[in-house]
Amino acid sequence: MKSVVILAIVLAVGYYAYKAITGPDERPSCKETFNMCMKTCRRTATEAPAAQACQEGCQSDQAACERRGVEPRKGEP
Repeated sequence: MKSVVILAIVLAVGYYAYKAITGPDERPSCKETFNMCMKTCRRTATEAPAAQACQEGCQSDQAACERRGVEPRKGEP
């Protein structure tokens, strides 16, 4: 039992060391961000006007992303 606990600790330390060495995750593309936004709109908007406004917001965000030529980080609009 003691060796299982030690193995779990070693694996956890190794994982976090790997993440620190490899750096942050890749940014999602404009298309991936748009797809995630649209998915959120479909799940959260219950009224048709609210859903349409949400989808229009996703489209304008995608257009802005493509104009910038820079992909947003995860969690950023």
